[in-house]
Amino acid sequence: MKVGIIGLGLIGGSIAVDLRRRGHAHEILGVETDQVNAAAALKIGLVDKVTDLDECLSESDMVVLAVPVGAAVRLLPRILDSFDAAGSAEKIVIDVCSTKEHLARCVRYHPCRRQYVATHPMAGTEYSGPWAAMSGLFDGHACIICDAEESAPNAVRRVEELYDVLNMRMIYMSSSSHDVHAAYVSHISHVSSFALALTVLDKEKDEKHIFDLASGGFSSTVRLAKSSSEMWTPILSQNRENVLHVMDTYIEKMNAFRQAIADGDEDAVRGLIEEANRIRRIIR
Repeated sequence: MKVGIIGLGLIGGSIAVDLRRRGHAHEILGVETDQVNAAAALKIGLVDKVTDLDECLSESDMVVLAVPVGAAVRLLPRILDSFDAAGSAEKIVIDVCSTKEHLARCVRYHPCRRQYVATHPMAGTEYSGPWAAMSGLFDGHACIICDAEESAPNAVRRVEELYDVLNMRMIYMSSSSHDVHAAYVSHISHVSSFALALTVLDKEKDEKHIFDLASGGFSSTVRLAKSSSEMWTPILSQNRENVLHVMDTYIEKMNAFRQAIADGDEDAVRGLIEEANRIRRIIR
């Protein structure tokens, strides 16, 4: 299979690495608007060729849309338009974005909608760019396939085969459910990390103290604050209703801690911590 990957950053690049190493793609084409990233992806062997969008769409059997969701909303209809114009009923496009409902709406009535499979491989790091790509990034993680009933069964099967090569387990849900769940398990974590980083930076004007005193707990909590603003700004914008709902609940819990600490109520603090400890049953 010839695979075209639009966006050669962490996710797109890591998909390319393992599709090549595991023999699922005989040729990988890349599309990257950043010329430095494009040259790096070619030099380190993520792709066989860096090309323009039209050539990639013309030559690829499967297209992986691995760009920030704001760009994906603009590109996805254009990709499906190219399938329609060429009469290419066997071509498939997937996206790997962190929000889905807006993407689903923008192509809901497109004549080639069934050639699109909405996916979200739930894996990543705080780093970006082709240099961040790595083998095994997706191993053992979940991949969400959204609105599978809206896609052609053969397209879904071929996408499942691709993610099976990446050693991912499939979960199926609607786009709207995905965005709710993603707000709770991913988006609020990033907002919290961004806010904590801003809090510490505001308090500690001398950065040396941050690095001197930072332990593993602080480093792991603030790790996500290194994430790309280019990627996360459109995610939080497109999923704002769900994110705001989760933030309201988060602020409510933060205020409960604040009140208990302000009152010197150790029983209340202990109770909140022990209630939070129940997360051990879910995450080990």
